[in-house]
Amino acid sequence: MSKFNTFTSNLRRKYDNGSLGEWFAIFWMLLPYALMFSLFVAIPVAFAIGLSLTYFNSIQFPEYQGLLNYITLLTQDEIFLKYVLPNTFKYSLIVGPGGYILSFFLAWMLAQIQVKPRTILALAIYTPSMVGGVFIAVVWRTLFSGNEAGYINALLIQWGWITKPLQFLQDPAFLMNIMIIVGLWSAMGIGFLAMLAGIINTNEELYEAAYMDGIKNKLQEVIYITIPSMHSQMLFGAVMAIVGAFNSGWIGVALSGSNPTPQYAGQLIINHIEDYGFQRYEMGYAAAISVVLLLMVWGFSKIAYRLFSDK
Repeated sequence: MSKFNTFTSNLRRKYDNGSLGEWFAIFWMLLPYALMFSLFVAIPVAFAIGLSLTYFNSIQFPEYQGLLNYITLLTQDEIFLKYVLPNTFKYSLIVGPGGYILSFFLAWMLAQIQVKPRTILALAIYTPSMVGGVFIAVVWRTLFSGNEAGYINALLIQWGWITKPLQFLQDPAFLMNIMIIVGLWSAMGIGFLAMLAGIINTNEELYEAAYMDGIKNKLQEVIYITIPSMHSQMLFGAVMAIVGAFNSGWIGVALSGSNPTPQYAGQLIINHIEDYGFQRYEMGYAAAISVVLLLMVWGFSKIAYRLFSDK
């Protein structure tokens, strides 16, 4: 009883001093975020991990089978080991860093011009990331169409380089390379806007002081002033580039018109998840693949955090 009295007296003292009231205020401010995070992130991830340990065909009740899905994925799934994993790493390691560098370069270039043309150009560069699927259907599939109506084929035939149309979007020799081009073209998303904002809002006095200390050109300005002044935007852009690169499976499907893609040439891990989850209805196995994808994204995000965090 004495311990309870001591606890209540300490609680009353904290409330009288205002610290308990501040704690409650902080709690209520964080509660909406905590609810949204739990509802849309924590709970779905927990369900996916739990489902990955079962056999679930979307009809019968899930049957627990331990780590069998992961063992099958890493030892017996030839498509995953031979095509999906190499394709995913190739695509992500080119489009992720490539799109990130391109985003920073374009953001820096736009920051050097006046506000009105900068706004128009920024909107034009950002638009493909929002309507990429429409652009692929209307523009890229027309450019690389496998008949003489395709602009690329028409030009190559006109120049005498080929005698009959090439099946760019169905040929494994071309599909991945075209996916990479389209991926880089549509990589200027929210990370690009964050970098642009970071460059524009860098304190001009830092540049003046740097030139007084001996900086002589724009390259040194970027390395020693711009990038160190926008760690948060660089980190955010890196994480968004990683997530975008690993989540770009829709490009190959939109270009080729099928999932799986022709001879698995453009098959990425996100396509493998959709193949097993929504075509074969092996939800447990698809959940295991999604957990592996989550771990891959998490690992690369940790690398980005170590590179760009200012702590």
